[in-house]
Amino acid sequence: MAETPTDAVHSILIKIEESIAALRSEIGQFRQDNRAEHDRMEGLIRKQRRDSAGMLVMMRAAASDFDERVTEVEERIAALEARKS
Repeated sequence: MAETPTDAVHSILIKIEESIAALRSEIGQFRQDNRAEHDRMEGLIRKQRRDSAGMLVMMRAAASDFDERVTEVEERIAALEARKS
């Protein structure tokens, strides 16, 4: 009777070790997948930052061009009003 509990404990410990090894393997795979996803997201964020910076430059150029055209129209109107007076 004393041999049966000893054998059961040994087999239980072996199964626990196998479970721990499987868990470590799964955690390693999870870390690799997580790192790959993290790198992918960092790439997307960098791309979006570049796109946003490009749009900001284009918006500033468009606003500057619009301001120049409005100023030109204002100057023409001022010149026309000066002729009438």
